[in-house]
Amino acid sequence: MKINLSTKVNQSYLQVKEGFNKDLFQALNPPFPPVKLLRFDGSSKGDLVSLELDFLLFKQVWTSEIIADKTDDKAFFFIDEGTRLPFFLKSWRHKHSIIKLDDHHSIIRDEISYKSHHFILDILLYPALYLQFAMRKPIYKRVFSRK
Repeated sequence: MKINLSTKVNQSYLQVKEGFNKDLFQALNPPFPPVKLLRFDGSSKGDLVSLELDFLLFKQVWTSEIIADKTDDKAFFFIDEGTRLPFFLKSWRHKHSIIKLDDHHSIIRDEISYKSHHFILDILLYPALYLQFAMRKPIYKRVFSRK
C-alpha cells in the first residue's frame, strides 16, 4: 500500500532540512500509540531511528535505517526502511522529501509504502496510518512558519 501527502511550508528547503531533527521527530509522534524514542541518529545514510510503541497491553519496537539521502539545489530527501517492525507490518519504506518552491517556501512530501502479512490487513491499516501522517501537516506548518 502507498500513502502520499504533501505540505507547503513557509521556509526554504534548506531551513526545513536543518529542522528535521530529534525535536521535530518527537513533536510528530501521534497521540496513540504513545512512543518512546530509543535512538535517533539523524537523517543521513546509515543512521538509525528506534522507537518503542506502547499499545497499553503490549509494546513493540520499531527500528528503521536511513538507506539513502541527497541534497542538491532543488531538494533534499532521505529514505528510512524498517529493519525491525511491529508484528503487524512486513515491510516499511518512507521517503521524506523537501522540495524548493522559492527562497521562502518549500513542500514537505511524505511517500510511504508498507505491507502487512495479508492484503486485508493492508487495507485495514490504511486509514490509521493515513490519519497519523495527515496529523503531521499542521505540525509542519507551525514548526516551519517563517521566522
